[in-house]
Amino acid sequence: QVQLVESGGGSVQAGGSLRLSCAASGYTYSSNYMGWFRQAPGKEREGVAVINIGGGVTAYADSVKGRFTISQDSARKTVYLQMNSLKPEGAAMYYCAARDRGPLYGGSWSNGALYNYWGQGTQVTVSS
Repeated sequence: QVQLVESGGGSVQAGGSLRLSCAASGYTYSSNYMGWFRQAPGKEREGVAVINIGGGVTAYADSVKGRFTISQDSARKTVYLQMNSLKPEGAAMYYCAARDRGPLYGGSWSNGALYNYWGQGTQVTVSS
């Protein structure tokens, strides 16, 4: 049974930092993509960042480039999202997702429909 368990959410003031974690179990971790998505109330789900576990290639949404960093620890089967200089518009439920259906090309990484496993989410609140 595949499980993705997020942690690390919380409340911060604008300009602050948080590190989210996503622990994976129950599938072949090394051959997949893992990504972070977020969804705020009344808004569409947005792809935030993705990492190719085998090659280490990463991609980010323009809105977070330079402030967020996605990384992974293969030994722990855990993916992290370091979020710095948080803005109020970054407040959302953050979800971890994984894909084991082959490569992603171009900007398709941000399409949540291409991921087949999802975590339950962790809430991030940013106050101004």
